[in-house]
Amino acid sequence: MLADPATHVAIDGTGWVREPADRARLTEIGQLFRMDMYHASHPDGDYRVVNKVEVLDPPRSIGWLTGTEQADGRVEFGGWMWRYDLAPLGSSGTEVTLSYDWSAVPQDIREYIRFPPFGPEHLTNSLHHLAELTEGAA
Repeated sequence: MLADPATHVAIDGTGWVREPADRARLTEIGQLFRMDMYHASHPDGDYRVVNKVEVLDPPRSIGWLTGTEQADGRVEFGGWMWRYDLAPLGSSGTEVTLSYDWSAVPQDIREYIRFPPFGPEHLTNSLHHLAELTEGAA
């Protein structure tokens, strides 16, 4: 589910993810995938992010950097990364750890976008949504 950008809307704990612009399954490190987003405090409201797969070790971990695509086609990453780590729990369960690492965000971006841009409850929400999806698929 985490390697399918189409499920990210349902998993998202912030309510900002709207729709995948790229629907290809995540299959390799370096792969880019874009997501359409909305946030009331964003200057444009609607916006698009570009994600780059940085970690892909199925079924143990997946993670991506988030950035933006410039008008000239360059992709710039802001220094934050989403990562899911999974560990089996017996024969029918999985422990999932979600981390949002923003330690590499430069100071100028931290001032423009106050980091972290949401509280820890949004990570908890994402984990609950993922659990609901996996239980529904079982």
